[in-house]
Amino acid sequence: MATGERSGTSAGTPEAYIESLPEPRRSQVRELHELIRKSAPDLDPYIQSGMLGYGTYRYRSASGREGEWCRVGLASNKATISLHVLMADESGRLEAYKARLPKAGVGRSCVRFKRLDDVDIGVLEELIRKSAETLPPGAIEE
Repeated sequence: MATGERSGTSAGTPEAYIESLPEPRRSQVRELHELIRKSAPDLDPYIQSGMLGYGTYRYRSASGREGEWCRVGLASNKATISLHVLMADESGRLEAYKARLPKAGVGRSCVRFKRLDDVDIGVLEELIRKSAETLPPGAIEE
């Protein structure tokens, strides 16, 4: 298997994923990719489920299903850029960050925004670092 690929995922490399995007999205995703690599250098990038994944962890759900997922994810969707993170407040969600990211949609573990200029890069960097250090509920430590 080539570097940057995971079995059962879209073929390609992180660089090919970024290069396939039209401008200005390509530049914005590249900037976020570089921010993730700088903020969480131990998380290796790869392609997972049609997005950029960084680092992995194994999990077991309440139903007993086991799997592997990325610790940080970055996706270019039709209307938004999505940053998927594991870190969360005590409730297990990103609720505490809504006020700090007023132009973004903030969900349980995802921050969605139309343009990189719509968000505070420092806040994203904090989320990325915390996600790199956090194991979510259900994670299987090896």
